[in-house]
Amino acid sequence: MQNNSYTVNCSILFTDVPLLERPAAAKAAGFDAVEFWWPFPTPVPGDRDVDAFVSAVRDAGVRLTGLNFAAGDMPAGDRGILSDPAQVRAFRDNIDVTVGIGKTLGTGAFNALYGNRIDGTDPAEQDRVAAENLAAAGAAAAGIGAVVLIEPVSGAPAYPLLTADDAVAVIRRVERDHDVHSLRLLADLYHLDVNGDDVAAALDSYSDLIGHVQIADSPGRGEPGTGTLDLPTYLSQLSGNGYDGYIGIEYKATRPDTFSWLRDTSSWVAAPTST
Repeated sequence: MQNNSYTVNCSILFTDVPLLERPAAAKAAGFDAVEFWWPFPTPVPGDRDVDAFVSAVRDAGVRLTGLNFAAGDMPAGDRGILSDPAQVRAFRDNIDVTVGIGKTLGTGAFNALYGNRIDGTDPAEQDRVAAENLAAAGAAAAGIGAVVLIEPVSGAPAYPLLTADDAVAVIRRVERDHDVHSLRLLADLYHLDVNGDDVAAALDSYSDLIGHVQIADSPGRGEPGTGTLDLPTYLSQLSGNGYDGYIGIEYKATRPDTFSWLRDTSSWVAAPTST
């Protein structure tokens, strides 16, 4: 793959420069596409902050392929607000801002982190709230020809979606109960592997539902070639199954030349761990 097959996550990479300078840094590194986690401290930022973000992407000459909905205080451990009954208004207001940015920049996918389980709150109530919020988000995204992504996540003990099956069950519920069909699976190969999912089986079983793919090596979440995850085989499998979207680069840089693996993909990855 060439750099134009990838979209680089500017919330986890290029962290040595201010956030609004990262799209330009990505362009200078040879990328034409970027994605971001929610880039603002609140679900509804001021117009000036939104305009500055939009201008940073446009002025860099890159495409914003993906944007997360507001997910709470990520450094403190939050992983989404959409299943929190106390934050329904905040999430619904955030839909308008997020999809509005996407409409302006031609963004095709919005990642909706599900949210942690909340002590003292019935999980069934959280799931009901999540389905209603996802239906609203999915309808808004569909209105601009985009999709909403549901992501299994690792490293968050209270996060309930760990496998592709977990995420797809949410997608099916929203389809069944709300007749919204614009939700897709975000197949982050690192998270799936760390959580013990059968990655190859998931890529085959849900090939028609995969809306985006992200990569990092496992263990460690570093560059391809720093671990044992057989990324080339999985990417070949995805291509063979008909996936032709961007591959999101979402890893923690561990070396100064963090994109050197792109110049020699034959040496990305060590041999897969035998089972």
